[in-house]
Amino acid sequence: MPGHKLLVRAGYVRRAAPGVYSWLPLGLRVLRKVEGIVREEMDAIGAQELAFPALLPREPYEATGRWTDYGDNLFRLVDRKGADMLLGPTHEEMFTLAVKDLYSSYKDLPLSLYQIQTKYRDEARPRAGLLRGREFVMKDSYSFDVDDAGLEAAYQRHREAYIRIFDKLGFDYVIVKATSGAMGGSASEEFLAVSPDGEDTFVRCEESGYAANVEAVVVPQAGPVPADVVAATPAACEVETPDTPTIDTLVAVLNEKRPRTDGRAWTAHDTLKNVVVALVHPDGHRELLAIGLPGDRQVDMKRLEAQVAPAEIDDATDADFARHPELVRGYIGPAALGLRGEGEEQTGVRYLLDPSIAEGSAWATGANKPGFHVVDLVHGRDFIADGTVQAAEVRDGDPSPDGKGVLRAARGIEMGHIFQLGRKYAEALGLKVLDENGKLVTVTMGSYGIGVSRAVAAIAESNHDDAGLIWPRNVSPADVHVVATGKDAAIFDAAAGMAESLSGEGIDVIYDDRPKVSPGVKFKDAEIIGVPTIVVVGRGLADGVVEIKDRRSGERREVRVDAVVAEVLAEVREH
Repeated sequence: MPGHKLLVRAGYVRRAAPGVYSWLPLGLRVLRKVEGIVREEMDAIGAQELAFPALLPREPYEATGRWTDYGDNLFRLVDRKGADMLLGPTHEEMFTLAVKDLYSSYKDLPLSLYQIQTKYRDEARPRAGLLRGREFVMKDSYSFDVDDAGLEAAYQRHREAYIRIFDKLGFDYVIVKATSGAMGGSASEEFLAVSPDGEDTFVRCEESGYAANVEAVVVPQAGPVPADVVAATPAACEVETPDTPTIDTLVAVLNEKRPRTDGRAWTAHDTLKNVVVALVHPDGHRELLAIGLPGDRQVDMKRLEAQVAPAEIDDATDADFARHPELVRGYIGPAALGLRGEGEEQTGVRYLLDPSIAEGSAWATGANKPGFHVVDLVHGRDFIADGTVQAAEVRDGDPSPDGKGVLRAARGIEMGHIFQLGRKYAEALGLKVLDENGKLVTVTMGSYGIGVSRAVAAIAESNHDDAGLIWPRNVSPADVHVVATGKDAAIFDAAAGMAESLSGEGIDVIYDDRPKVSPGVKFKDAEIIGVPTIVVVGRGLADGVVEIKDRRSGERREVRVDAVVAEVLAEVREH
């Protein structure tokens, strides 16, 4: 990631271990600026800040099932007394228990609490520097209400606060519909920083304003094929198709050996591809799952994982197939799949179809015999499935699910995620209050997260050029970078005086007073560090002028020495 390289080169962060970074002085300044923006907006909506420990007991996470559901992503340890502990990946349980301990009446609600704290997740593949780490700083807040109307109001307050936060952080972002995943709950939205290097794919429809993470795109179920068309479809027929390891080779053989009766050629879209994967459940149990989808589409593993969470996806191994000899690899077809086979026999391999597979549609697909496929196999007439799954890749140009245009795909970095959790955690941990009628009711919750350390990385990714970082002024480690160049003591005296005067006016200043470093090195360092305003005190001092450079635009201007402080103050305070 280019921004991460610059953060390391410019001395903002330093790698301590895979996915674990030290914050150096410049980086810590930026991190604290981001925290300040988040804290200001959370306080503005009446949320109260607290701090939970990172080292937590097992029992609350056992009660909600997440001690198991988190699987290998959880850092687990045992203390000297043999008690199971964990490093907190997120704190729903602790917030819930705190409110349970402290409040008992509807009069105490609504309530919003938040913390800015270090979290820990044992990522299998930490990558992209601060964007996918095993230790990271996060703001998590939670709302507590007596009813769904209160939750909706709290959700909207947090959503508006997030818009203000991300506007201040200074990067292009989009709000998209999202899945709740292991968090649970109903409504869920993500705030994504638009970046070509982002690991999340999202889609937007310009015509309607629809926007969603691809994992949350819900493709409508295709309508059934008319009954007269189904009645006219010939009976399913096997076709010998040797040496057809790919969809393209299958299409070529079908066009040669079994031309279509409607006059057009076979295409990949006419084939039903059956992809077999292994679900690995939190307890370690493996289960095979087959997904049927048009042959011109691939299974999007991230979309599939969102549908089957907390299970994880793994490749089906030779050992998995050995337990299911009815599956003929390379020629798998619907007849060998499904929990309900012919005569209600249990094949044991769950079979889910992409929603685009309409009832009554005819397909060319595997015949469950080596070297054979079957054509005119009709969904509903010749085979059934156990359900549908939203797992096929979503492509640029696909119809928007709302029917009002086409989707355009882009990449982004997840910066914030807001959920209407509902009563999942309150029910698991017994969080109830007395309502106005004296009846115990379960509290409903919302959860709202922001990746604070990730925000530093996201800002860097979208604010740099070939020379280095270019910080938005709100989060820059300083307001102005004063550079003294040359060997004349008068230059250093003048630069020091300017730095002192600016500091006295409340301006954050970095002053480069290194006496034995060449001007070229100092200029390059100033550019890679990326402070918005650079003041260069050098040869022009003899003529009574210094140079002010705008780091983002590159614009340079000469200013009289006695006007520098006023010019810089005006520039800083304007923004």
